[in-house]
This record gives sequence, C-alpha cells and structure tokens, in this order.
Amino acid sequence: MTARRRITNPALFICDIQEKFRPAIHEFPQVVKTAQKLLKASQILNIPVFATTQNKARLGETCAELGLDHPGGVQTLVHHDKTLFSMFTPEVRKGIASLNSPLSCVIVGIESHICVTQTALDLLHEGHKVYVIADGVSSCNKEEVPIALARLRSEGVTVTTSESWLYECVGDAGIEEFRQIIAVVKETHQSTKDVLQTLCKI
Repeated sequence: MTARRRITNPALFICDIQEKFRPAIHEFPQVVKTAQKLLKASQILNIPVFATTQNKARLGETCAELGLDHPGGVQTLVHHDKTLFSMFTPEVRKGIASLNSPLSCVIVGIESHICVTQTALDLLHEGHKVYVIADGVSSCNKEEVPIALARLRSEGVTVTTSESWLYECVGDAGIEEFRQIIAVVKETHQSTKDVLQTLCKI
C-alpha cells in the first residue's frame, strides 16, 4: 500500500507574532521557536502559510527571525495586516478559496484568548478542521492561556502540541519526506523540551 499523509489539506496560520509584542507576551521567545519549527516543516511538506500582523503601524512587523517572505525564507500565501482580531479577513478568505477545502488549519501565535481564539472559531464555523498548538500560543497574562485552550476544546478545536501534530500530519514513516521531518524533530529536541516546560506546565 502506498504511504500517505494522515492529515489532508493542512495549512499553517501564524497569528500576529510581531516585534513590539516581544516584551509583553508571556514566554514570547518560546512561541517564536515553535513557529520556526512548524515553518521548517511547512517547507518540507509544501504546506501553505497564512500570516497576519495586527495594526503593524503601531505594533510592528512580523518578527524577522521567522523569515517570512524574505529572500531564502518562507514564502507565504497571504501575509496581511489587519485591524480585525480574527485572521479570517477578506484577504485570508480569498487565499483559502484558492486551496482544496476543507482545510486542516494549524494555528500558532498570539494572543491565545483574543486573536487566536477568534481565528479558530471563525475557521471552525466555516467547516475547517482546526488545531491550536499549545506550545505555540501565549498571551500577555499567562493565566489567560489555559482558559482560552479549555474554551477552544469545548468548541470543537483540537488542542495539541507541535510534535504531536507533525507526526499526525505525516502519519506514515514510509512517506518520502519523513526523514526530513525527523531531522527537524531532532534538531529542535531541546528547544521543544524547553518550550513544553514553560508554556505547557501541568
């Protein structure tokens, strides 16, 4: 039997990971690390990337270390500024319409209880499968995060970790890209452990 991926039509959503949020968001560098890992995987697996900024005139560009739309970096399908809290803007809608639907949308970014939550709910309402990555989201007040994730679970969103999602996305060690994905997992082993210990404390 031919090896095939477990998750169909995946798309990565990078929500408002902006420079001016750096000093305000709880464990901001850890969110960036998880986003970087998923961006590497998106290139290997040819997963389309949607990214937004929230009012970048005031809050700045997407963090440079993500390398979005830079020469040699990750080219996004949509990289758009917004005033809506949800990423589900007309520009993002148009990008989604250009892909096979429904999507399996995986979300990282900030803030958990505002833009991430509203994005997840809008995508869910439109009939997409939605995953929120627990080691890839945060808020200014850390106490908001578990409350937001509990609410999203109750609404039908799948809350999981970046590593779990990567393995589920691949689904079969026989697929062509598996060795490259394993290389990403090994390369990020220590940072994944650090992020889980800070963002996903039980």
